[in-house]
Amino acid sequence: MVFEIERLPKRQRQQQLAKAIEENPFITDDDLMRTFQVSIQTIRLDRLELGIPELRERIKLMAEQSYDQVRSLPLHEVIGDVIDLQLDKSGISMFEIADEHVFSRTKIARGHHIFSQANSLAVALINDQIALTAAADIRFVRPVKLGEKCIAKAYVRSISKGKAKVEVFTYVGDEVVFQGNFIIYHSTKDRTEGGEPDADSD
Repeated sequence: MVFEIERLPKRQRQQQLAKAIEENPFITDDDLMRTFQVSIQTIRLDRLELGIPELRERIKLMAEQSYDQVRSLPLHEVIGDVIDLQLDKSGISMFEIADEHVFSRTKIARGHHIFSQANSLAVALINDQIALTAAADIRFVRPVKLGEKCIAKAYVRSISKGKAKVEVFTYVGDEVVFQGNFIIYHSTKDRTEGGEPDADSD
């Protein structure tokens, strides 16, 4: 079978491919293949020539380069791969839905896995050895299916003595699939007000 003739000149395609990956480090080779309408082999060769690693390696590199040390729980207890973590500010994790996370008949993810990703990331954000979820207001926007990659983005909206408010949005691609507002109790008593700004901030 002859692959479809490439729509863009190689150099131009590679420039756009590099830009697409820079804008969305979580994009897969399959997504790139569909975007540029070339074969998967062409995408892989382009990445090799550009020196861009595959998705899993990109995630590892991001994690090694850009997160603070988790204090509130062991890193392996955070559900998903932590991509970025700035204590008391914000964090990102990725969680791929596998067979063990779904209902066998529908191939839809069990809700507690989606919640656990968001909840553990919210706790991991807190710069304290003791941090516990006190309350959670959550909303499942749509079902998540086998093979989908959930990107959770967490933001500390406010933090004071003994309590933090953390907002988490979970995405599949550009679509929000879960939203949660968590109140996290922590043990530090001399905390000053902080957190990421939002509509309620000065």
